[in-house]
Amino acid sequence: MNYLLDNFAEIAGFTRTHLYLALLPLAIALAVAVPVGALVHRTRWPRRVTTVAASIAYTIPSLALFVIIPPLLGIAVIDPLNVVIALTIYSVALLVTAVPAALDSVPAAVLDAADAIGYTRVRRVLTVDFPLALPVFVANLRVVAVTNISMVTVGALIGVGGLGKLFTQGYQRDYPDEIVAGIIVVLVLALAVDRALFLLGRLATPWLRAGGGARPAKGRAA
Repeated sequence: MNYLLDNFAEIAGFTRTHLYLALLPLAIALAVAVPVGALVHRTRWPRRVTTVAASIAYTIPSLALFVIIPPLLGIAVIDPLNVVIALTIYSVALLVTAVPAALDSVPAAVLDAADAIGYTRVRRVLTVDFPLALPVFVANLRVVAVTNISMVTVGALIGVGGLGKLFTQGYQRDYPDEIVAGIIVVLVLALAVDRALFLLGRLATPWLRAGGGARPAKGRAA
């Protein structure tokens, strides 16, 4: 705890970088995965192909991606963009399958009722399908966000900033207090982001009562 207090400014800088590297890929993935997931939701083969492709992308080790991406795109290994691209791939892989799963959770009777009163396809998706699918989707989104926060620490192995530097520096200097500080800050950061997304989800679904739940997707170990 003393290390945290004595090095607050440095750790705050690492934390800002860490959040940037974790949340930017999440934002990009949302922009890609939500429309793609909605498009393949009710189409058998495109959905199956998307699921297979996402599963393959998600099984690629993160360090392998950090090595492969730079020569393909002409960027440096230590460029933060390397980590952003890798985490975007993983985030898209999770979310593109979470969107159809969330839409599957909407009761068929509700969809039939919306069709019966004359809702167009676009209006139904925007005002019925997506709002009712939010609880399941937000549960999966929380998993992806926390997973990203965990995986950013791996970027320290290739020299990219973030809280992972506390681990590498602590190991190199044989200074356990620095490593413990890194673990504490990463955990607090993950819990804070998870809680923020939970609250946003509750605000977006005011009709839900306490006690309801949604099953999240499986996370990826860093």
